[in-house]
Amino acid sequence: MAGTVLLIEDEHSIGSLVRAYLDRDGYQAVWVRSGEEGLAEVDRHPIRLVILDVGLPGMDGFEVCRRLRAGSSVPIIMLTARDEEPDRVAGLEVGADDYVAKPFSPRELMARVKAVLRRTEPRSRDEVLQEGDVTLWRSAHEVEVAGGRVDLTGKEFDLLAFFLENPGAVLSRELLLDRVWGMEYPGETRTVDVHVGQLRKKLGRPGLIETVRGAGYKVPRRPAR
Repeated sequence: MAGTVLLIEDEHSIGSLVRAYLDRDGYQAVWVRSGEEGLAEVDRHPIRLVILDVGLPGMDGFEVCRRLRAGSSVPIIMLTARDEEPDRVAGLEVGADDYVAKPFSPRELMARVKAVLRRTEPRSRDEVLQEGDVTLWRSAHEVEVAGGRVDLTGKEFDLLAFFLENPGAVLSRELLLDRVWGMEYPGETRTVDVHVGQLRKKLGRPGLIETVRGAGYKVPRRPAR
């Protein structure tokens, strides 16, 4: 089981569809039709994420989000029938982690659920990452090559760390944008190419990050000695 998702949605057709997709992806869905019920359910279950409709009867989604945020850091995705900037800004300002406009693709919503959980849940990570003579220290935010320090920008550091966390895996430009820059990053995949080029130049190890034509990049696994 992938955890419990609280769905607060008063429209039966949408609620049924979203619950079916949550069930399919292994989540336990708790579905309620009002904000007041939703706030009560948060105290009854170990909620991993909330999907919250803005246009609820009685207490609207913005107020529900505000009250949730007053006592919880649970990730929140808001649903709205209006894809207008003031609504998106209002949702994010009261503490929502993402915003999806109706009508939406259920598969896109599930992808956003997974993306929000990746961004908001801590992962157990090695403090020191190493590949060949390249060493990265997370807490010190330092990188050395053959014992010499290399100065990287914040994004270059994060990008290198993600590569070193996934040796041998082909990482697409879209995945790198999602994991390193965040899902809402407005740039294009060319941004990844530029940063990879800068990393290769600064590290002086062009073979550390290989280009996989038509697929992305990878740090090749080195045979154990």
